[in-house]
Amino acid sequence: MDKAVLTCALTGVLTDPAVYPAPVTPEQMAHEARRAFDEGASVMHVHFRNLAAGKGHLPSWEPEVATAVIAAIRDACPGVLINQTTGVVGPDIAGPLACLRAVRPEIAALNAGSLNYLKTRADGSWAWPPMLFDNPVEKVAAFLAVMRENGIEPEFECFDTGIVRTAAAVALNNGFARPPKYNFVMGVESGMPADPELLPILLRHIVAGARWSVTAIGRREIWPLHARAAELGGDLRTGLEDTIYLPDGARAASNGDLVRALASLARAAGRGIASPAEARAALNLSNKETTP
Repeated sequence: MDKAVLTCALTGVLTDPAVYPAPVTPEQMAHEARRAFDEGASVMHVHFRNLAAGKGHLPSWEPEVATAVIAAIRDACPGVLINQTTGVVGPDIAGPLACLRAVRPEIAALNAGSLNYLKTRADGSWAWPPMLFDNPVEKVAAFLAVMRENGIEPEFECFDTGIVRTAAAVALNNGFARPPKYNFVMGVESGMPADPELLPILLRHIVAGARWSVTAIGRREIWPLHARAAELGGDLRTGLEDTIYLPDGARAASNGDLVRALASLARAAGRGIASPAEARAALNLSNKETTP
C-alpha cells in the first residue's frame, strides 16, 4: 500500500482562539504548521483570520493577510504544499478568488455541492439558526475557472453521498479531464456521519483510481474512522479545524499532537508517511504551472 499523504487543517473558519489553541497571526500559523510538519504533515489546509485586536475568531479574505500567512508557513516548512480554503456563504466570492490569485496554492478546497448546515441540541432545538452552505453549480464553476487559470488543483469537498456521486461530472463539465481528488467530509450532523462502515460504500461511487481522503469532524469517536481510512488506502487529515480531541479523549495542545496521532494510525495500518516531495508526486502536482 502506498504512503499516506497527511494534511493538517491548522485553524478553521471560526474556531475561537480565546477558547481553543487556534493560531491566528502569520507567526502563530507558521509555528503550528512547523509542529505539524515535524510530525509528518506535508500539506497545510489554511484559513485566514482577521488580524485586528480581538477579531481573531473571524475570517479574513484580505490578500495581504493571505500572502503574509502563506509566506510564513512556507518559510517555516520547506517544500510544504498549501491547500487553501475557499468556503464562503452567499454569492459574493470576490474575496476567496482574490486570495487564490494572490497565493496560488498548490491545492484549493472546492465545496462541490450545497448543504443545509444544521446542528441540534439534546432537546431537539437548533444549536444555531439553520444555515444553507450554498454551492450551486455556477458558483463552483467560477471557482474552478480561477483554479484552472492559476494552475491550482481542486480538492472536491463532499459533504454527502450525492456530492460524491456527482463530483466527477462537475469536474468533467468544467474542463478537468483528470479524476477529481475527493475529500469526504464526515461528522457534520446534517451531512455524512463519521461512520467507518460508510467508507467502503463511498469508495464504490468514486472514479476508479482517484485519490481520496477523509475530513473527520467530532471528538474522540472520529479516530476509528481515521484508522479505517488508513486501512483502505486513503490520505489522512486532522487539525484544530476538525477536532481538539486526541484518541484517548484528552485535549490536544497543538496541531502537532493531532498529526502525531494520525501518523501513528497510518503506520499501524502498514502505511508509510509521504514526504512533501512524495506527496507532490502522489497528488500529481509535479508541475503546478500546467493547467489540468
